[in-house]
Amino acid sequence: MIEIAPGVVHHPGWLDRATQEALVTALRETAKAAPFFTPRMPRTGKPFSVRMTNCGALGWVSDEKGYRYQPTHPETGAPWPAMPDILLRAWAELAGYPHPAEACLVNFYEASAKMGLHQDRDEADFDAPVLSLSLGDTGVFRVGGTTRGGKTVSVKLQSGDALSFGGPARLAFHGIDRVIAGSSTLLPSGGRINLTMRRVTKPE
Repeated sequence: MIEIAPGVVHHPGWLDRATQEALVTALRETAKAAPFFTPRMPRTGKPFSVRMTNCGALGWVSDEKGYRYQPTHPETGAPWPAMPDILLRAWAELAGYPHPAEACLVNFYEASAKMGLHQDRDEADFDAPVLSLSLGDTGVFRVGGTTRGGKTVSVKLQSGDALSFGGPARLAFHGIDRVIAGSSTLLPSGGRINLTMRRVTKPE
């Protein structure tokens, strides 16, 4: 466990190879029930460079209407599938939060994809951390402070790594600068999968 900034904790190699492979298999079933789609930017409709899907009670989506969570797939209208047990275990062991995650965003990055610096602030409960797991090619993750333009720190997230940010870093700006193609053999066609678990609503 490495604290790379206050509230930002990196767990290198938290998932072993066999568990990574099992999770990829589970995600294939997730994608059958909730196919990957290309989100669009609010107002402009510009497509993201990543494709995404979700699992859990709620899923994060983005289109011309804005960023939001909803209980159904934006294209099929079907409820999101349940989170695989591996993800439930990760949240229970790493989040340090007494209530379950409600949403897991699954982003697929091709070699050319990236994610600009942004905050996760569409949730009602900022007491819960954000927890992510990485599969496939290494992603260069950048995290800064809670305001734009400040100092940032970068870390390479390899397949099997977990990372959480909460407390003073819950609203930190963060993103993926690039994907290092060919750095993992987990996904036969290459690319990177990032799974981001969040608590969305405030517990009663």
